[in-house]
Amino acid sequence: MWSAEELETRINRAVEWLRECVHEAHAQGLVIGVSGGVDSAVVAGLCKRAFPYNSIGVILPAGSNPADREDAWLTTEALSLKTVEIDLTQAHQGILTSVKEVLTAQGYTFEERLSQGNLKARLRMSALYAVANSLNYLVVGTDNAPEAYTGYFTKYGDGGVDILPIASLTKTEVRAWAAQLGLPEKIVNRVPTAGLWEGQTDEQEMGITYDLIDRYLLGEEIPEEIQEKIEKMHRQSNHKRQLPPTLNLPKLPKL
Repeated sequence: MWSAEELETRINRAVEWLRECVHEAHAQGLVIGVSGGVDSAVVAGLCKRAFPYNSIGVILPAGSNPADREDAWLTTEALSLKTVEIDLTQAHQGILTSVKEVLTAQGYTFEERLSQGNLKARLRMSALYAVANSLNYLVVGTDNAPEAYTGYFTKYGDGGVDILPIASLTKTEVRAWAAQLGLPEKIVNRVPTAGLWEGQTDEQEMGITYDLIDRYLLGEEIPEEIQEKIEKMHRQSNHKRQLPPTLNLPKLPKL
């Protein structure tokens, strides 16, 4: 395991990188969606260190588990981070109901669970950019290395951000950073969930543990069938890590 000095060195490098990104973008600060999970908590802690007076946490319930909201506030209070809460429940339900009514009226089957979960993530992204545009801040993402590699994020949802400071960290290192940043133990050891539907957990949805993905990314031996599953997830999610394909037609001569 890492020493406190090693962790502090890496955390300080991440903090300096955030400052560099803001400077290069001619922005004024950073905005973070705080979910109550350890990843967003660590990113919030980094942002607070980088810009103590120009970082803002945004809590975005959308028919969410009240425990997620409580843990999000616990995080921002522990960090003394400026925070606002924007309730997206009405917007989420309004769009979902309209889409469902239109599709079912045309005889289509509506896949509600996945649709409503991804809609939550995309509404949160839109709200974060509304805040960021107003303040001239950058939107900071919270994906870790296992999520980035397997594509376990919503395209144009939590994947729609300006910068990703912890995308090279294993989940194990994220937890170590959380402890080093002085976050509450409840947050450090919280069961990972995107809060997309009641009872949803990351590992249950992926069908694989973060520990196994961590070990694979670190080059350690894991069962072959798990390796194949991780690589399949990586291949199938490649489109999430790329710009949209562009059709390049030959230019027509002027008439």
